[in-house]
Amino acid sequence: MKRNKIINLIVGTNNRGKLREIKDLLPKNLKIYSLKDLKLKSPKENGKSFKENSLIKARFFSKKTKMTCLADDSGLEINVLNKKPGIFSSRWAGAKGNFNTAIKKVFNELSKKDKNWKSKKIKARFICVLSIYWPDGKNFSGMGKIEGFISSKKKGKNGFGYDPIFIPNKRKITFAQMLPKEKFKIDHRSKAYRKIKKFF
Repeated sequence: MKRNKIINLIVGTNNRGKLREIKDLLPKNLKIYSLKDLKLKSPKENGKSFKENSLIKARFFSKKTKMTCLADDSGLEINVLNKKPGIFSSRWAGAKGNFNTAIKKVFNELSKKDKNWKSKKIKARFICVLSIYWPDGKNFSGMGKIEGFISSKKKGKNGFGYDPIFIPNKRKITFAQMLPKEKFKIDHRSKAYRKIKKFF
């Protein structure tokens, strides 16, 4: 799909952590607008997948602003919890987006499944879909994922969301213990970005 390079962009997220990480991935010469700049609220995310939800947001904000929009939908899937929280990852944090609450819920759900889960390797993955939506209705999505497992306790102060409890495969530390540039080399968001990078 041939398109002119994007120079003005609205990033369709109200999550400060996501906004920061997406801005760090994008070219520095891009004029980026956030939802806060434009005082926009998010639409209802009623899709059945990360891709559907990212497109709901990208389409909604592009139509509202008549601008090209980049939106992200991402989350944590835990195998033994039937891939939950999955697309409900941010909703587990409640209306105020408190991820301490969400992490407690993960630990509680794991304990219900198996009280000895902390001595086992609980497989999980982070998934991210980044969707671009142009004012003419054209759109493009890219998905990235990283496999890993759940830490038995919160570790680290960097990152956001579930980063303090996710340890990527072949690593011994959580995303929240990594420096941002170390995380960016391997994480789901940068992998998704590589698939849409050609438009910037």
